[in-house]
Amino acid sequence: MISEQSFFFSLGAVPPPFYSDAMTDLFAATAAPSDYDARHIEVLEGLEPVRRRPGMYIGGVDERALHHLASEVLDNAMDEAVAGHATRIEVTLDAGNRLTVVDNGRGIPVDDHPKYPGTSALEVILTTLHSGGKFSGKAYATSGGLHGVGVSVVNALSAELTVEVARNKSLYRQTFSRGLTTSPLESLGPVSGRRGTSVGFVPDPDIFGPDAAFKPARLYRLARSKAYLFRGVEIRWRCDPALIADATPATATFQFPGGLADHLTEQLGDRERVVSDLFAGRADLPEGRGAVEWAVAWPMWGDGAASYYCNTIPTPDGGTHEAGLRAALSKGIKGFAALIGQAKKAADLAPEDVMTGSELMLSLFIRDPQFQSQTKDRLTSPEATRLVEAAVRDHFDHWLAGNEARSRALLGVLLDRMDDRLRRRAEALDKRKTATNKRTVRLPGKLTDCTRSGAVGTEMFIVEGDSAGGSAKQARDRTTQAVLPIRGKILNVASANAAKIGANTEVGDLIQALGCGTRDRYDPAALRYEKVVIMTDADVDGAHIATLLMTFFFQEMPGLVRDGRLYLAQPPLYRLASGGTVAYARDEPHRAELMGTIFKGKKVEVGRFKGLGEMASAQLKETTMDPAKRTLLRVTMPTDPDARVDVRDLVDRLMGRNPEHRFAFIQASARAVEAEAIDA
Repeated sequence: MISEQSFFFSLGAVPPPFYSDAMTDLFAATAAPSDYDARHIEVLEGLEPVRRRPGMYIGGVDERALHHLASEVLDNAMDEAVAGHATRIEVTLDAGNRLTVVDNGRGIPVDDHPKYPGTSALEVILTTLHSGGKFSGKAYATSGGLHGVGVSVVNALSAELTVEVARNKSLYRQTFSRGLTTSPLESLGPVSGRRGTSVGFVPDPDIFGPDAAFKPARLYRLARSKAYLFRGVEIRWRCDPALIADATPATATFQFPGGLADHLTEQLGDRERVVSDLFAGRADLPEGRGAVEWAVAWPMWGDGAASYYCNTIPTPDGGTHEAGLRAALSKGIKGFAALIGQAKKAADLAPEDVMTGSELMLSLFIRDPQFQSQTKDRLTSPEATRLVEAAVRDHFDHWLAGNEARSRALLGVLLDRMDDRLRRRAEALDKRKTATNKRTVRLPGKLTDCTRSGAVGTEMFIVEGDSAGGSAKQARDRTTQAVLPIRGKILNVASANAAKIGANTEVGDLIQALGCGTRDRYDPAALRYEKVVIMTDADVDGAHIATLLMTFFFQEMPGLVRDGRLYLAQPPLYRLASGGTVAYARDEPHRAELMGTIFKGKKVEVGRFKGLGEMASAQLKETTMDPAKRTLLRVTMPTDPDARVDVRDLVDRLMGRNPEHRFAFIQASARAVEAEAIDA
């Protein structure tokens, strides 16, 4: 049985543990019913549910969840700004993993709550789930907070939290820890020239782990993106320089009067576009329901990217506001085609032709938005589709009509994409008609294919050199396993131009063997194998070749990686034998572990494999290729947009054209490498 562990394409990623506990009979005899009574029914009070099940409130306890705490506090400050009560927000990361967010808004009310005499509204908000001022719409017309759980969840999951409120020319302070108050509300006396709320907290290591820490680069991007989303706010960023390990500035001030248009212009840089102008704008929704802002560009190359927001909250999975934008753009361009007499040619134009490859940003402000979960990854408000489509469509029609030459150029490129999509679909249908008969497909001569005609259950092993290829061909299951040898180190596509990539034989053979196309032409239905397995030697050279191949798939076939179709084989580095006992070790630590367990006190013959080509085919099959015995690592990409940006940045720095970035990375990381871990 295959043991497939997640393997994130990011620095320092560790596959999660996997389990093999045997199932038990659910209907087997159990303890007497009298052992289960009312004493076993727990009632969790206050914020204890959050500490018991943090995943229900912030989606887990990983790095993404940790930074979700920062988003919750910053979103509260942004709600004050969007409501017109704050103009400045300060975000500060200090030593000790302490994050502080300060705004100059109205300040959290500190008078007694009418429902809880003797308890301030501040304490109620910080210690009670589903408490806040955003339910009725009286205090906030639109807001990111909905359920009254955000800041109370932060309190529950913080080792310490301090709130200061400057309100009515007086300063107040109260402290909390793990959801409980640790001091009463203190009045610190009069204060002048200050108003608003300050929330400083340290995430609880008991929840997130002792090594959990905020990433300055991630917080910097978060603060910067919020400033783009609301042009009326100034956000100041400060970070202890000792915490920064990359090029993230220690101080910065963000204010963008152009909003999303400024953001997209900066993101595009010097990339060539189909039309030079952005389609960008802002519109108020009817009857005071809110507002929508957008910015769209169509670059000449690249996979494109989309960023969606609702009430300044990122919604990486899109949702109903995304559907409204898709409808507005696709209907608008088809309407323009009809206007210039090309309605028949554009009849098959679909939203994916307009959206694929585009760079777009959409920010919606509405009352009482509905999200799919507490982490708010997807907007589900049904009225958002209609509101966004109506607002954007009107402006898009005017934009298209305002410059016919520009709009004709855009339409021409989109029609080309439509033709390409229809051609791929026709090819896929033709393949299905021929029962995916592989003998009709032109394949590279070095590929030793499997005999099964369909993709289901099949695998292609990419190996280095003819020697390893020969062993793999003898070890494989001919029915389901194909082998493609490559010669030496494959081209580093991250530092090569398109012409060099297209002319490279090894790259061409790989693309031809897979049959699914690259980049925007990638078609998962055309992929000829269910799994693509990188199988290289268990040494430094093998790791280098695997890195080059992963870079190839990351850049040229990201869809294959996202779909979980790429794997790393785990061949052994050592063979250990003592008498009739034989075991294989994947690396030096594993060899030491086996020497201290299975072979403890025994005389052991240790052999090191110099490469896959030196392994007997039976050994290669038993250790690396047999689905019943092997271990595969699945290569995936993180779903979180910020994490994907980190991966892209890492690939560009380590594999890109600028050697200075690699040198800087080596300098920064060298101290973390243990001398004995280096494979000489």
